[in-house]
Amino acid sequence: MDSANALSIFEGKKIRKVWHNEEWWFSVVDIVETLTGNERPRKYWSDLKVKLSEEGFQLSDFIGQLKLESNDGKLYETDCTNTEGAFRIIQSIPSPKAEPFKLWLARVGYERVQEIENPELAQARMREIYRQKGYSDEWIEKRVRGIVVRNELTGEWKKRGADEHKEFAILTNEITKATFGKNVQEYKAFKELQKPNQNLRDHMDDLELILTMLGEATTTRFTKERDSQRFPVLKEDAKEGGEIAGSTRKNIEQKLGKSIVSNENFLETPEKEKRLSTKAKKELK
Repeated sequence: MDSANALSIFEGKKIRKVWHNEEWWFSVVDIVETLTGNERPRKYWSDLKVKLSEEGFQLSDFIGQLKLESNDGKLYETDCTNTEGAFRIIQSIPSPKAEPFKLWLARVGYERVQEIENPELAQARMREIYRQKGYSDEWIEKRVRGIVVRNELTGEWKKRGADEHKEFAILTNEITKATFGKNVQEYKAFKELQKPNQNLRDHMDDLELILTMLGEATTTRFTKERDSQRFPVLKEDAKEGGEIAGSTRKNIEQKLGKSIVSNENFLETPEKEKRLSTKAKKELK
């Protein structure tokens, strides 16, 4: 199973999904809630499972328990289904959204196949999503590059024995703490990001993103050059990689005469607007 859980949007509703066995698997409860608008989608799904079983369908053929992120930011075993199973569930739910949802499912699956064949398409779609959220092209380039750096690092961690559900977060905290003087949760609190699904990096400015990349890229280099194995050794690499980025941060701050660890976020004012506002102020000076 791919460790990267993801979200897709259908008519404003979030559908959790995860890449498993070379295809997308979707949260059944999210599908049910989207199609029915029911305030108790878990109860609706529980009743529907009984009905489907009575009709002779083997739920195990198209339902699996996979880990998805919940509202509290933690991963839980969740009933999921692939596209084929989703179509079967849709047929059992009377909803005017059924046909549009089928088309949406087909498109999501097709786009993933395209992205596997041509990874540049995935980056293009990612850039467009960020543009729609109000980010500038300058910021987007750094964010996308940071994702590539991050993926290379986590790939090394995974093949060297780190547990992606427990130890990845600890290793990331080591880098972040050494780079910025705050772990991820402290940094999110500093930026007033209170919801579990708010990504810290989506609220970093250019320098913060660059320093994050430096810490992670340096950690990757240490890990490869030293052929580090297992969590305790990887943790030392992470700390030292973060310290390199942290030293760079301190040098910059000494020259600027102020901290570059920013409490700014892009919750109310989009990044692009803030960038343009800052540029206009400089031009007026």
